[in-house]
Amino acid sequence: MPKKNITYSQAMNELETILAQIENDELEMDDLIEKVKRSSELLQVCKNKLTQTDAEIQKIINTIES
Repeated sequence: MPKKNITYSQAMNELETILAQIENDELEMDDLIEKVKRSSELLQVCKNKLTQTDAEIQKIINTIES
């Protein structure tokens, strides 16, 4: 389950760490599935934050253009 109040930067940093571990064969096979699950959660966090940010920016732009 994703951490509460994780920032976009924190999620990206954790994703980069996991990716580096996978690329460098630093993970045991038993740990790999957990890291893949965590990566999926982090990607969802990033996607949600990007979607929310885009919606807020669109509101601001629409207000300015009105």
